[in-house]
Amino acid sequence: MSDNQFTFENPEYKKSYRHTASHILAQAVKRLFPATKLTIGPAIDDGFYYDFDAEKPFTPEDLDALEAEMRKITREKLPLERFELSRADAVTLMRERGEPYKVELILGLPEDAVISFYRQGEFTDLCAGPHVDSTGRIKHNAFKLTSATGAYWRGDSNNKMLQRIYGTCFPSKEELDAHLARLEEAKKRDHRKLGRELDLFALYDEGPGFPFFFPKGMVLRNELESFWRRRHRAAGYEEIRTPLILNEELWHRSGHWDHYKDNMYFTKIDDGDYAIKPMNCPGGMLAYKRKMWSYKELPVRMAEMGVVHRHELSGALHGLMRVRCFTQDDAHLYMTPEQIPAEIAGVIDLVDSIYNVFGFEYRVELSTRPDDFMGEIETWNAAEKALEDALIEKNTEYRLNPGDGAFYGPKIDFHLIDSIGRAWQCATLQLDFQMPERFELEYVGADGEKHRPVMIHRTVFGSIERFIGILTEHYAGAFPLWLAPVQVTVLPITDRARDYAKQVAEQLEQSGFRAETDLRNEKIGYKIREAQLQKIPYMLVLGDKEVEAGLVAVRTREGGDEGAVTLAEFTAKITDEVNAVK
Repeated sequence: MSDNQFTFENPEYKKSYRHTASHILAQAVKRLFPATKLTIGPAIDDGFYYDFDAEKPFTPEDLDALEAEMRKITREKLPLERFELSRADAVTLMRERGEPYKVELILGLPEDAVISFYRQGEFTDLCAGPHVDSTGRIKHNAFKLTSATGAYWRGDSNNKMLQRIYGTCFPSKEELDAHLARLEEAKKRDHRKLGRELDLFALYDEGPGFPFFFPKGMVLRNELESFWRRRHRAAGYEEIRTPLILNEELWHRSGHWDHYKDNMYFTKIDDGDYAIKPMNCPGGMLAYKRKMWSYKELPVRMAEMGVVHRHELSGALHGLMRVRCFTQDDAHLYMTPEQIPAEIAGVIDLVDSIYNVFGFEYRVELSTRPDDFMGEIETWNAAEKALEDALIEKNTEYRLNPGDGAFYGPKIDFHLIDSIGRAWQCATLQLDFQMPERFELEYVGADGEKHRPVMIHRTVFGSIERFIGILTEHYAGAFPLWLAPVQVTVLPITDRARDYAKQVAEQLEQSGFRAETDLRNEKIGYKIREAQLQKIPYMLVLGDKEVEAGLVAVRTREGGDEGAVTLAEFTAKITDEVNAVK
């Protein structure tokens, strides 16, 4: 790389920089813990990790010592030298160095493969690269080891548990400090912590990966689903529901059996083999196939809040972000080939309008044909061009993600950006010529002949559970008024105000708002702090003065005192605030 490419603006350099940091970590581990066995150590979005077979788990004190050794290695400015060996010689080298995991990786490569290694000082690692030219490129004060955790070799729970060390690094200390500050903020916003504190949801050992939603969490969920339904009705969608369990033959027909069976749950009914659905699309296609459609009826837009189950590895589970049971806000659109551009544009517009309500910016990726695709390459090329043309027509900026399409079609993914700059992949739009063929879907065209429709699979939230997790962290639990489980809490100061507080809360409820009354014999300062901790948007403080004047003293959860107004005025204000998103 030339010097002018040594910047994180260059994604290849960023990856090489962080990959080199993972090798520096591995070198430090071998220096301080020589008996440790090496496995793999890639660059990742926010940094790097390396998995080790260590004699004991790494402690925080170990991480401190490793950081110090890594700084020493960066100051040594060791050149990174690439060399290649035959498969047989590569195996010999790694056996001599006592690295059984590297031997296993090499033996998994073709016999005629040329195997590449990188050497830095006394340390050598099996690696395809690329790397930066020297350990001195990694700034000694701009990296941090962030955690150590368990990870199975090759992600398989049947294999040995390894020790994974995560780290992050940047070209400057200022950028590192800013990133670490974001991580601290993310800890405060952790949806698992806030879910417990706000009594919204939780996951228990009795059901790993199967979330529980409590009454306040159900309010949040129901409001989201109601909003989703309003927007979809306005966009011309009809809602359906398909069964949770369908027979095994259906999943062979759809192709999921060949591409997804390891993530599915199965059961027997009346001696027949059935699967609990991991996706809604096969059931959606049966719903389309219930009748013969005319081209005049197309496009048909069927939406479904469908519960699905996926067998995720226990080590991959993470709060609401990665679960085994979730509700996908699916939709399947069936159209003529001529309608493809307009329908893609309609989905893009719907996603944009919904994300704007939550204040999300987003970036777009176009994912193309994977290695394990179904169908003909010509059909794939046409589908990819249709998606690309639609993005260009909409003046939507996007980046290409080669080989990451679904097995049945290319896709557009929407990565929303939350309030602290993190990206989350939620909405997706997949163009599919394959499933209509496999399910023999038809419509009668203007020529009176039968034709195959084209199909779009799409979601907006992705899954309700994950979207709630994202929203909880995005808002740090301080949901906007329309989503807040409790919108108003009424706080009487005196005994005389207690009856008035009940009346105020009752009138708010009659006006369609979620209100509660705090009648505890506590000081008003304590009640206000409690309401703020519960992230309740509005507090109405009532004393003798408010009772006599028939007013309510309004406070916001941010601590703002908005003065005393009539209940009618306050109700009108919050009505306008809620209606702004409907």
